[in-house]
Amino acid sequence: MAVIYHIVCSTDWPPKAGLYRGDTLESEGFIHCSTQEQLLLVANRLFRGRTDLIGLAIDEAKVTSTIIYENLEGGTEHFPHIYGPLNADAVIESFDLPLGPDGRFTIPNARN
Repeated sequence: MAVIYHIVCSTDWPPKAGLYRGDTLESEGFIHCSTQEQLLLVANRLFRGRTDLIGLAIDEAKVTSTIIYENLEGGTEHFPHIYGPLNADAVIESFDLPLGPDGRFTIPNARN
């Protein structure tokens, strides 16, 4: 099973209608995700110090929208992007993103 990850504000999960649109689907055309290896880097670069976030583990095979691995910023690393709403039943786990004393995130028991 291939698993990708998304960071979401805890007040936005779970979605009321079973479909999650995130804060970038309308503005950018996709929902940003990451691989397990990219998750901590993304969390600490974009969300450091926030205490209102959770992580979502998503089974790629269950996502009904198109997933494309791409780099839109000119680097070499490719990130998974979901082009359409995320169906809530594709999320196999939600988990806390605890902060260390320095305000950086740690990821407990991330799936492989």
